[in-house]
Amino acid sequence: MIKFLVFATIVVEMIYCLPIEYEYQHPKVVQVPVKVEPTAYPKYHFEYGVKDGQTGDIKEQSEERDGDAVKGEYSLLEPDGTIRKVQYHDDGYSGFNAIVTKTGHAVHPMEHGKTPASYSEYLH
Repeated sequence: MIKFLVFATIVVEMIYCLPIEYEYQHPKVVQVPVKVEPTAYPKYHFEYGVKDGQTGDIKEQSEERDGDAVKGEYSLLEPDGTIRKVQYHDDGYSGFNAIVTKTGHAVHPMEHGKTPASYSEYLH
């Protein structure tokens, strides 16, 4: 009787270990025509500037584009009093290139109530 139970258990295990094959139906691919929107040739020129004496916001920008080629520049007054100017261009092949210059002397005013730390305070 024990031999029969062992044999039956082995047969049942073998049945459950057999791979099951499924039939899979791939979904049908329907091609929908894509509507191609017309695109205008990219060509523009713009410039603007801000000079707000109350807030100190001073900046300018100009840019022009003709097809893949774009070039422009912008400048702004930094909080430290210097002027940052960025001139950039991209010809559509070599990538974006920018030249950044900073003019003027940076001024960092002392905050009211704070005194500068002397070098001797850092020595232990």
